[in-house]
Amino acid sequence: QEQPVESGGGSAQTGGSLTLSCVVPSAMFRGNDMAWYRQTPGILRELVADISSGGGITTYADFAKGRFTVSRDNAKNTMYLQMNSLKPEDTAVYFCHRRFYPDDTWGPGTQVTVSS
Repeated sequence: QEQPVESGGGSAQTGGSLTLSCVVPSAMFRGNDMAWYRQTPGILRELVADISSGGGITTYADFAKGRFTVSRDNAKNTMYLQMNSLKPEDTAVYFCHRRFYPDDTWGPGTQVTVSS
């Protein structure tokens, strides 16, 4: 099965910024709500933010509110996560995924490491 491909992760200092991208197979992307998740060792994947199929409705986890911005480009089957004011606790592997379809194949994720 095709899978999303995340990119843009890397290392940042506390207070820095990173922008993640995710190219999603069109069958998963078109007409579907999408989401960013993150996972740290020993912790279940947690929802970071989601975005409606048209991009007009977004929701955020409490830890992401005011710092992260999710967006999508439906012409490019691509979604983004702009992360500002990064904190060491944001260190995780970040994934994009079709919302409400847990059986979809997960992509490899992109590692974000924030140092103090």
